[in-house]
Amino acid sequence: QVQLVESGGGLVQAGGSLKLSCATSAHTSKSYAVGWFRQAPGKDREFVATIGRTPMSAYYADSVRGRFTISRDNAQNTVYLQMNTLKPEDTAVYYCAAAWVVASDRGSYDYWGPGTQFTVSS
Repeated sequence: QVQLVESGGGLVQAGGSLKLSCATSAHTSKSYAVGWFRQAPGKDREFVATIGRTPMSAYYADSVRGRFTISRDNAQNTVYLQMNTLKPEDTAVYYCAAAWVVASDRGSYDYWGPGTQFTVSS
C-alpha cells in the first residue's frame, strides 16, 4: 500500500529556511520515485523537485534550483525537502507524491499526500 504524509509546514520569514518531510510506507520507500509539488492560491499545482531511488537522480524546477534540496532516507522511509532563501512566492500548499519513474509532470504520479501549508512572510 502506498501512503504519503507531509509535515513541517508553518510560517517563516523571507530569507529563512524550512524543511518539509514526507513520511512514506516501507513499500513506497523501496519502490517509488518521490516528488514534491506545490499549489499556490488560484494557481495550478506545479512541480518542485523529485528524487529517484538513488540520491543521484534528483531534479528541480528552475524556480527552486540552488535553493531547495530534496533527499531521501530509505531507512526512515522519509523524503525531505530542505528549503533555503525562501521567498514570498514560495508560499503554497506542498504535496509529496509517488511515481514509478522520475518525472516532473503531475500525470506520472499516482499517489499523493494530503499536503502541508506554509507561508513565507515578506
